[in-house]
Amino acid sequence: MRALAHPRLAVDLLRLAWSFRARGWFRRPPFLPLPPREYLRWRMLTAYGDEAAVPPLEDVVRFARWRREVMHL
Repeated sequence: MRALAHPRLAVDLLRLAWSFRARGWFRRPPFLPLPPREYLRWRMLTAYGDEAAVPPLEDVVRFARWRREVMHL
């Protein structure tokens, strides 16, 4: 809901989601731009010490904003 009130945040979150997509996602079912499960497990392990972790919303928002600022997107 926060993204609806802040369009810049919505763009940041969409760009972030798109950046995590698997290469060649359009060639394999379910034909969705989803990241590989192994990659997500690795990201959670390196960030939170648990590959089954679910990041808090505030961490995702902060990372999306940081990514825009650092990468000048």
